[in-house]
Amino acid sequence: MRKIKIIVEKCNGCEECLSSCLFSAIKIENKRVRILDNCNLCGACIDACPFEAIVLEKEKTLVDLSSYRGVWIFVEQRKGEIMPVTYELLGMGRTLANDLGEELSGVLLGSHMKGKAEELLNYDLEKIYLIEDPLLESYRTHLYTQVIVDLVNHKKPEIILMGATSLGRDLAPRVATRLQTGLTADCTGLEIDKKERNLIQTRPALGGNIMARIISPYHRPQMATVRPKVMKRARPGHSKKAEIIEIEPKVSQDNEVVKIISLIREEKEAVDLQGAEIIVSGGRGLGKPENFSLIRKLADLLGGAVGASRAVVDADWIQPYHQVGQTGKTVQPKLYIACGISGAIQHQVGMRTSEVIVAINKDPEAPIFNIATYGIVEDLHKFLPVLIEKLEKRGKS
Repeated sequence: MRKIKIIVEKCNGCEECLSSCLFSAIKIENKRVRILDNCNLCGACIDACPFEAIVLEKEKTLVDLSSYRGVWIFVEQRKGEIMPVTYELLGMGRTLANDLGEELSGVLLGSHMKGKAEELLNYDLEKIYLIEDPLLESYRTHLYTQVIVDLVNHKKPEIILMGATSLGRDLAPRVATRLQTGLTADCTGLEIDKKERNLIQTRPALGGNIMARIISPYHRPQMATVRPKVMKRARPGHSKKAEIIEIEPKVSQDNEVVKIISLIREEKEAVDLQGAEIIVSGGRGLGKPENFSLIRKLADLLGGAVGASRAVVDADWIQPYHQVGQTGKTVQPKLYIACGISGAIQHQVGMRTSEVIVAINKDPEAPIFNIATYGIVEDLHKFLPVLIEKLEKRGKS
């Protein structure tokens, strides 16, 4: 465990450390510094103190692993709607809980979410921890972190899973840091070592060139974020009823570090790639950004969404939210058409579980053909206009 310690003999209340703390976790009382409970141990105040009166102290503690039991799923919601990755986590969480012989629980934070919690009763889990407060309606890093850490310290789960979404990638490491435990991000596989009760977490490493297997044998809870569209979605319809446990959070307006004034979407027409059943993606083979008009035209005719490789996103040919791959979005459509994409392993990680993959590339040695259901060795500038013309004629007939 770590904690911020004030050396009273050196502190003279100069207040130099106050402005260094982005979380307002420092107070001056009786000309002495006091560290509040919302400190996240970032250490900024240590560097700011000219008298070396603030230090980071490490304590060696032995964690009683046997006191941690159960698997938790963070139920991600936005604007009162539960995100699809939650149902994928429920499926994997059920498998892990069964292997451990433990309960599966969901943790839902928000405001007026009782109805959504009741919808989760149709899924195969034992408990739903419902934590409601107007301050939790929209995601705010500090408040969500504080509430989850308090609950974990009280209930002591063995495993916590979160989606590797923009929200999960922000929340999970902060929770793990407060709990002084490990976290494996962007997992593509999870399993249990039944003998040692360790969670074996598999994720791409070294640019996707190897798959690393990671464990956290000395700390609990074991935490992982899971990429959306990697795990099989849980199915509703279970007769077993879960228990909804309502928890009153210890939050107040005094705890607010950030206030949400308004929410503005970057683009109203942006398509959710992870929910699309058909995706047409373009890569460097398009030659120039203007040729993305071919990709958009084909996607419109098929009723699909537009995807892209990292190379064209880095080149500013298209907005980042279209990116598919290890550093973009993981998708699992019924049909994925890769146009002018060589198929580096980093891109394959994000789309290889698609039901049908069609690759169009003039290079017969392109790696994309190794995973393609159908491969078309042709210049896309010759092939796509013909395909588009055929589809347009078919649509008119």
